[in-house]
Amino acid sequence: MNTWKNEETTHKIMTELAKTVELFGLNPVEARLFSYLYLSGKPLTLDEMSEALGKSKTSMSTNIRSLSELNLVTRVWKKGVRKDLYEANSPLYKIFMDFYIKKWMDAANSQKKSLEEIQRLIERQQKKDEPSTDSDNITDRLKEIIGFHKELELLFKKAEGD
Repeated sequence: MNTWKNEETTHKIMTELAKTVELFGLNPVEARLFSYLYLSGKPLTLDEMSEALGKSKTSMSTNIRSLSELNLVTRVWKKGVRKDLYEANSPLYKIFMDFYIKKWMDAANSQKKSLEEIQRLIERQQKKDEPSTDSDNITDRLKEIIGFHKELELLFKKAEGD
């Protein structure tokens, strides 16, 4: 009976942690897998993960690779074990803030580059045409938006260094 309550409690914790990490852009399986690995507190094989989560080994392999690329899990070596083992990285706050900041920086930089390209196109068009009040207004707004993205970039770089 006590084991059942421990399993039920662990399952509830895993479910709530999974909901939290989904907010960082993980799909539900990745979130559950990360939560399970984190709560287990020890390195696990793909077979163990597959059995625990009721998913195929192929699904576990795909999702563990994704988590590894995001630097949320690490493949570890253990003497005498021939299968790959994986464990969740820690501490939670640092790994997820690093992940979140990188994701936001990548998105903000991509958007800034697109906006700068639009700005170059507008400038080329304005050289050909007579400038108008409408185009001056949109150009000014575009400069403000690009400035906003530059400020975001500085903020994220500062947060990354902290």
